[in-house]
Amino acid sequence: MLKQVYVFDTTIKLLNDLREMFANDKTFKFKCVESQRIDCVLKEIPDLIIINEDHLQDKLNELCSRIRSDADNTITPIIVISSNEDINHKIEIIKNSVEYFVEKSLGREYLYYIIKNISRLLTVNRTVSPLTGLPGNVKIQTELKKRISKKNPFTVLYLDLDNFKAYNDLYGFVRGDEIIKLTAKIITNNIYNISDGNTFVGHIGGDDFVAILDGTIDYENVCQNIITEFDTEVKDYFTKEDLEKGYLEIQNRKGILEQFPLTALSIGVVVSEHERFSNILEVGEVGAQVKHLAKATQGSCYAINRRTQE
Repeated sequence: MLKQVYVFDTTIKLLNDLREMFANDKTFKFKCVESQRIDCVLKEIPDLIIINEDHLQDKLNELCSRIRSDADNTITPIIVISSNEDINHKIEIIKNSVEYFVEKSLGREYLYYIIKNISRLLTVNRTVSPLTGLPGNVKIQTELKKRISKKNPFTVLYLDLDNFKAYNDLYGFVRGDEIIKLTAKIITNNIYNISDGNTFVGHIGGDDFVAILDGTIDYENVCQNIITEFDTEVKDYFTKEDLEKGYLEIQNRKGILEQFPLTALSIGVVVSEHERFSNILEVGEVGAQVKHLAKATQGSCYAINRRTQE
């Protein structure tokens, strides 16, 4: 994936140095701009911002604060390059959420690896859900492979929301995102509060989540607690009228009102015992089947697949 790097500088020497350093790595695209064009740069949501303090027209602290105050660039990494090696100055700069302060005396090779390492972290962070902060499919698959390879009993919970599309259609995607964050909070609180087992929670995407527990954990108690907490807290996300009715009314494309049950949580439970699974595809297939069983019941519930390999 191409990485857009903007360099704030009034000269082109640093830009030419960077292009020379990364001549054999075409995944980086460097562009030099002056600080007056900060608004244009922020609209592009760059992958990385490099600031040459020695050749800057505006005050460095003000520029960094402007970047961090932009809603789309709160996590855009910033590297400040400077010949000022005073420790107090460095601390003042770092206070403005600058990831790295690189002294020019350290040379080009040091800067090269700082940029490469930040790029690696950016790649890793893309596997994390920006909405919930939970690890995504790459980490989920890795965790499942690890459990299977150890050949110890484990349990997988596949969780998703029922009638969530109807909720989004009626209340809007912003409110829908709030329910997804609520669901993530409830799942993680219940899973990570387990003190006597190795646990994991991931966000597959949308309203789909997965949790992995050691085989010794009472998964039924976990499911019951998650559902009880969800059904209680999700009420705050509906109007009083919808709660009293007990359903949502959505107009379809033909202008006819349709009724949908209130948003609920379904959990499909896959219990792996006696080296039951040989790969993650088998786990996913069984998970889809048992979650379908749970969703066939109206309201929040869980269904369990306990069959062991013969």
